[in-house]
Amino acid sequence: MIQYNRFILENGLRVLVHEDTSTPLAVVNIMYDVGSWDENPEKTGFAHLFEHLMFGGSLHIPDYDEPLQKAGGENNAYTTNDLTNYYSQLPAQNIETAFWLESDRMLSLAFGKKSLEVQRKVVIEEFKEHYINKPYGDAWHKLRELAYKVHPYRWMVIGKELSHVENAQLEDVKGFFFKHYRPVNAIMVVTGNVKTGDIKVLAEKWFGDIPKGEKYVRSLPAEPVQTAPRELTVYADVPLDAFYKTWHMDSRLEKGYYVAELLTEILSGGGSSRLFQSLVKEKRLFSQIDCHNSGSIDRGLIAIEGKLVLGVKIEDAEKAVEEELSKLKNELINDAELQKVKNKTESALAFEDMSIMNRANSLAFYELLGDANLMNIELERYQQITAEEVQQYSRTIFDVNNSSTLHYLRKEAAPPPLKGNL
Repeated sequence: MIQYNRFILENGLRVLVHEDTSTPLAVVNIMYDVGSWDENPEKTGFAHLFEHLMFGGSLHIPDYDEPLQKAGGENNAYTTNDLTNYYSQLPAQNIETAFWLESDRMLSLAFGKKSLEVQRKVVIEEFKEHYINKPYGDAWHKLRELAYKVHPYRWMVIGKELSHVENAQLEDVKGFFFKHYRPVNAIMVVTGNVKTGDIKVLAEKWFGDIPKGEKYVRSLPAEPVQTAPRELTVYADVPLDAFYKTWHMDSRLEKGYYVAELLTEILSGGGSSRLFQSLVKEKRLFSQIDCHNSGSIDRGLIAIEGKLVLGVKIEDAEKAVEEELSKLKNELINDAELQKVKNKTESALAFEDMSIMNRANSLAFYELLGDANLMNIELERYQQITAEEVQQYSRTIFDVNNSSTLHYLRKEAAPPPLKGNL
């Protein structure tokens, strides 16, 4: 059980403190309730752009990294569809340095054309490197657009189009910041060798005077239930044919999410998993194959993707995947296999909570979901799942009408163009 204390400043900033005297370190984690799902469909990539801009200097501090490094600290950040998270780890006696840095950039960034241009170039190069020039790099761009029609999960965190970041204006950036990066939309978690009383004093000193801002109320279009299979075939300059298939699944707090988590372990959780044993080791249809889910707060996707062995037909590979899914639908998983994946899940959760950095991140995330104590009871939800529920959920989500399939094939496999009439 992870013990923590919680208080809220008058400006709405939620603060959680987890005391751990076994370490000389401390972590300051600030999670903002903003992700790519909050973007204008015509101006995507802003949440991720801000992940970079937040390190480009704030109102009174021109360089974020240098003071933190002098205090013996390190930092990083990440953006998802659902949230943006910033975290620093440093010696506990120097923790006020992190409070000073984080409060100043929450107060206001040092908005300027130079900073925007520098970070814009960084993001543009990242987009090109990972999503345009990399083999299979645009696969998930295409797959999301295939699976989602109205929900903002239909675009990647990096953005829907490179032009959206290229054309971002300073006023757009300012508007996004003051709409989302406010105390009332933030959660601060402090973990490590600290005392809650001291953290209260520091929080009031450094964050108490920052204007509250307006509470952001999210209103997203609900994705309609998919009623027919969707398919797309792409030919590109890639070394191997690739297979991608997704199905819509339940949201993060629904029971189906936990069943889907176990299903991904059953299908591809290591060398003894079903897909690896059958399709890689025995039938040798795939050189690699994986099953995972998007882990998103709203209704996400469970996906199977893999690279085919050279010479294997995509139809044969897909048929073999469907046969494995049919086994889940028609045969109850035995107790030993189900308990094995539950044990593996328990180990993963325990391992995640070993570091104070991961504890800080988890507490912030569960607080964002609505209750930080969910961190302490999630394992029970996995343990309660039965073999019958696994089978029923497999039948529900692995429905052909709930599926979107992408065949990402080598150019040389493309059919010849049709000849025009002479």
